[in-house]
Amino acid sequence: MPIVVAPSPGAFAREVVGVDCSAPLTAGDISEIDAAMERHAVLVIRDQPLTDEQQLAFTRQFGALERYETPGHIRKREEERLGGGIADFSNLARDGKIMSPEDRIWLFKLGDRLWHSDSSFRPVPAKYSLLSGRAIPSRGGDTEFADMRAAYDALDDASKAEIEDLVCEHSLIYSRETIGFVDLTPEEREHFRPVRHRLVRTDPRTGRKSLFLSAHAGAIAGWTIPEARMLLRDLTEHATQPQFVYRHRWRPGDLVIWDNRTTMHRVRRFDRNQIRDVRRTTLGGSGFDAAHE
Repeated sequence: MPIVVAPSPGAFAREVVGVDCSAPLTAGDISEIDAAMERHAVLVIRDQPLTDEQQLAFTRQFGALERYETPGHIRKREEERLGGGIADFSNLARDGKIMSPEDRIWLFKLGDRLWHSDSSFRPVPAKYSLLSGRAIPSRGGDTEFADMRAAYDALDDASKAEIEDLVCEHSLIYSRETIGFVDLTPEEREHFRPVRHRLVRTDPRTGRKSLFLSAHAGAIAGWTIPEARMLLRDLTEHATQPQFVYRHRWRPGDLVIWDNRTTMHRVRRFDRNQIRDVRRTTLGGSGFDAAHE
């Protein structure tokens, strides 16, 4: 069955049909999906009840998995529920039970409800993220995506000129401070040391510019912190207006792929007494402006 990339009414994202993500893809299928990602940045593939091994195999067809020595979370190895290469974005503890509302890991996870780009706090941010919906709550838990290319295009010329050469500092410390989570150990703070990235990045495939915003961004080189954060807040408010946003309402078996280099996303609030089990694989970044030293 040929791949069909179908429009989503009123959204920049697209739905892909004719793909079995549990089976190997042809070279043509891979090229077609990559081309659709370049154009649309978010793809939805329904009815894909994947195992972790199948999700990993599907992901690797598009590049190398992201790998870093330092973690991007506070969960210790002995607390992890899933195997290597699969990031656990559920509300479940290792024993399979729902986390306590006082659980330190749960409180840290609440930062995912802020607009962000995966791994913007890394020296080389992520390329694609692939999120598999295994168990979905009956209410809430949608994921929203914002198109950073369209948001940049909509800025006036004076704003584009003002931000063209700005460099931001990104860290998990900044995003967690926003929600009042400051209970980080010295080791965690060392792992989360800020890295620098350009605020405006250019896609070498198309030459199109986009904003590189994230809740992890908390400073701008050469600016005072208050003024930097106000500019970043203003830009985020601009970039997340309804005309730039696609809201994904999850069904079990959904696989959603997005390009972190040209989008932001956030999860919406859900009933924490119901299981939300979503699992992410992530491709290492490449091909955009390098981190600014």
